[in-house]
Amino acid sequence: MTTPNLALEQFQQLAAQGADVDVLRQMVQFMAQRLMELDVEAQCGVGYDIKSPLLRTNSRNGYRERLWDTRAGSLSLQIPKLRRGSYFPEFLQPRRRAEQALAAVVQEAYVQGISTRSVDELVQALGMTGISKSEVSRLCGELDEQVSAFLCRPIEGDWPYLWIDATYVKTREAGRIVSVAVIVAVAVNLEGQRQVLGMKVGASEAEPFWTEFLRSLTRRGLRGVKLVISDSHEGIKAAVGKVFKASWQRCRVHFMRNALAHAAKQQRRMVSAAIATVFAQETAAGAHEQWRVVAEQLRAKFPKIGALMDAAEQEVLTYMDFPKAHWLQIHSTNPLERLNAEIKRRTNVVGIFPNDAAIVRLVGAMLNEQSDEWALQRRYLQLEGLQTLSDTAPARLAAVQR
Repeated sequence: MTTPNLALEQFQQLAAQGADVDVLRQMVQFMAQRLMELDVEAQCGVGYDIKSPLLRTNSRNGYRERLWDTRAGSLSLQIPKLRRGSYFPEFLQPRRRAEQALAAVVQEAYVQGISTRSVDELVQALGMTGISKSEVSRLCGELDEQVSAFLCRPIEGDWPYLWIDATYVKTREAGRIVSVAVIVAVAVNLEGQRQVLGMKVGASEAEPFWTEFLRSLTRRGLRGVKLVISDSHEGIKAAVGKVFKASWQRCRVHFMRNALAHAAKQQRRMVSAAIATVFAQETAAGAHEQWRVVAEQLRAKFPKIGALMDAAEQEVLTYMDFPKAHWLQIHSTNPLERLNAEIKRRTNVVGIFPNDAAIVRLVGAMLNEQSDEWALQRRYLQLEGLQTLSDTAPARLAAVQR
């Protein structure tokens, strides 16, 4: 335990060392650690080394380590533990948004008496058996306000590339367990930064559902879309044609899976290698030429693959009409596949959601955190070529060169 005088002396020593980045990091770490010590001391009633049974209301029980990402760098903090109850510092709370949402969903399922065995086990593990409906309502209300602000925020600027996809989760509806679609949109702006633009829960991926979702994005300000990347779902294709004056890219990875489904297992490596020669071409013209060559080569032995390639040529190679520096990222829905995998990982913890609002709460909170993390990372796409995709003024390169 650090005494106040010793703490002040240590801080003064750090301050005297100047504004070096390492020194700044140490100062932030020192202040955070000291704030936690003072907070826990107040909760315990007396200081760490003071023996006073009358005044003491709780006792310490060691520490647990936690990394805290700040603008000064990643800091290793020693978070105090208590013998009764738990302690977590307020300044770290925003980083737990998704965890709070998960707890809220679990609590809601529990108090409504519709939880599954896995949720019951989670309730026991999290110590939430004494939770009341009013407490759940309060927590859900706070989280819903945060998620709603994120999902309804204005969208500013041009977003030339838009990825859209869906995954499915289970919920209860009129006493039945049904699967519902969770659709997500991710886009990249003219500064090369990506963000989650929105999400929606619906009964299916029918065209009207996708159309309304995309129109809701435009009402919030989405503009400048030049290329939409998705799988070959007919509902998506129809909706994109209605809402945007943009090209459509059929996910290259999904196309390859569709093609390989028409080949025997032992022949798939050969088919995959043949089609891959198309994507290795340096120009769009070369790729189209090689596509037709490969289609003819495969047609005799795999007529269904030949027919598929005839129909899908333009859809799969659309990305080659855009800046070459972006080809690697825009030829497939891989950026969304990883996001969907994380959604699945989180939602599988719950299993069956009590209602659609609970899905929005958990997935929305997770997407909010993911968008925050992307904002702190390097740009997703190179600036090269992005200016040529702007509908308005050329993108200003005042954006930090990272």
